[in-house]
Amino acid sequence: MAHWPSISRRQFLGRTLAAGTAGVAVPRLFPDTLAAAPAAWKEGQWQIGCYTRPWDKFEYRVALDAIAEAGYKHAGLMTTKSDTRLVISVKTTPEEAHAVGEEVKRRGMQVPSVYGGGIPIDKSLDAGIEGMKRLIDNCAAAEAASLLMGGIGNEKLYETYYKAVAETADYAAEKGIVITVKPHGGLNATGPQCRKTIDFVGKKNFRIWYDPGNIYHYSDGRIGPVDDAATVDGLVVGMCIKDFAMSKEGEKLKKDVWITPGTGMVDFKAVLARLKPGGFTGGPLVVECFARGDDPDPKALVAEAKKAREFVEQLVKG
Repeated sequence: MAHWPSISRRQFLGRTLAAGTAGVAVPRLFPDTLAAAPAAWKEGQWQIGCYTRPWDKFEYRVALDAIAEAGYKHAGLMTTKSDTRLVISVKTTPEEAHAVGEEVKRRGMQVPSVYGGGIPIDKSLDAGIEGMKRLIDNCAAAEAASLLMGGIGNEKLYETYYKAVAETADYAAEKGIVITVKPHGGLNATGPQCRKTIDFVGKKNFRIWYDPGNIYHYSDGRIGPVDDAATVDGLVVGMCIKDFAMSKEGEKLKKDVWITPGTGMVDFKAVLARLKPGGFTGGPLVVECFARGDDPDPKALVAEAKKAREFVEQLVKG
């Protein structure tokens, strides 16, 4: 078991949420007995990482090797070459998730975020709750700090989906897991829509993982993330570092998030500056996409991952 510096997830969330509610006191959420969180989750420290997604045509260990080689100390678990197309999903066993976590630690890294895909709420609320608990157990087994949800676009299942989140939020809190949702299209494509989900669930360890590239992407470039960021004050605890480019080919609109951060339309400096007054003054900044082409070369991916890391490092220094 890794021994991290002595700040608990409870302390981190208490500080982050207190900072994000414009001076309103927020009660401490979790018992002191929870495992310590990484030091970079302290208020005022940025945790720069990279998701496995750019290597989704390779097995996840290839992604972890590359992320470590590119100089990151934090690896977000997302897509990979597997039956489920995910590193960790509802089909993953806790034993398998633990093995993934050990692979991450073996490379000198930690896991700030796990994207586990969907939950089976199309079957029933109970099935959705069971799926959420499996994802939470897997995050705990992998020693991940948070579980990232993609939300849902089906209006008929909206309430069931978020009821499953609400019913398992305390369970996640007991295990020291923060649950987050990101702007991801459908009924959670913008900041106001994500805020609505937070209000519906009504649990203090369910928060927003911001994605500025997706704000542009799902609005066809009509909504800018700097303006949108003003709608999520007090709710953001992490961010996908994802850029966006848009062009027209005849009548067809071409949208692209597979570009290296800093080369597209997202003004990351302005986005962070707008989020800071709302309390996002430190926490995970995890690269999700960068330029890779249709037939990615492993060496080229490492080079782009390094560029992305250097961009984010300069961003937070500024």
